[in-house]
Amino acid sequence: MTKVRLVHASVRQPHEKSGEWDYAKWGEPVSQKYTAGAICDSSVQILEALKNLGVHVSDEDRHGFMCAWHYVNHCLGTPEQGVMPKDAELVDRIWRVEREKEWRESDDGKFMTAQALKFYKQEMVPPPAYDPFVAMVRAAFGDKYADMAGIPRNAALDTGAKIAAAGHSVASNTFGGLFGGTAQKATGTNPYDAILGQASKAFNKVEEYTLKHDKDDQPQMHQELHDNP
Repeated sequence: MTKVRLVHASVRQPHEKSGEWDYAKWGEPVSQKYTAGAICDSSVQILEALKNLGVHVSDEDRHGFMCAWHYVNHCLGTPEQGVMPKDAELVDRIWRVEREKEWRESDDGKFMTAQALKFYKQEMVPPPAYDPFVAMVRAAFGDKYADMAGIPRNAALDTGAKIAAAGHSVASNTFGGLFGGTAQKATGTNPYDAILGQASKAFNKVEEYTLKHDKDDQPQMHQELHDNP
């Protein structure tokens, strides 16, 4: 958390020194408003994506996930009145309203998306698994926001991803059978093995490198705040 707050401060400082940032018009760089928006993006937006992919998340797990991001929000220095509540359903409603106000198609956004997809293609999910992976990402986002971000369409695979998600779960035989069959015919690979397996390995590698949760001897955030989830 300290590192993230320092990064935010390092972004604000040169803007302040430059004299070119219009505070009256644009507000504070990396404002608390957009920090709260990032919390929503990392919490209820993820839960929405899982739902779009057909992954069932229990009410208890939704609550626990939102509680974690509530504490992250607090530790990032957001004033108490701006901290997202622990109620996932309430935050979801807030996010849906604010998302419609804030999210817009832009050349910069599409450029950043293209660079991220290029990295995934080169480093994490190389062909032939790459195209089915992108189709799965589109299914997670939904067509409206996928198009807004410039995530490419693939007529051969997009429908299969949606069918798989609607049928049961991305980790089910439905995914491996319906979408898997479509993807294997088009690309020579089955995304159940190639995409989910590679994505899982990549996630575990990043988690081990960055989180080190098994070596964490610090008190939990809710304990530090004397606040039970």
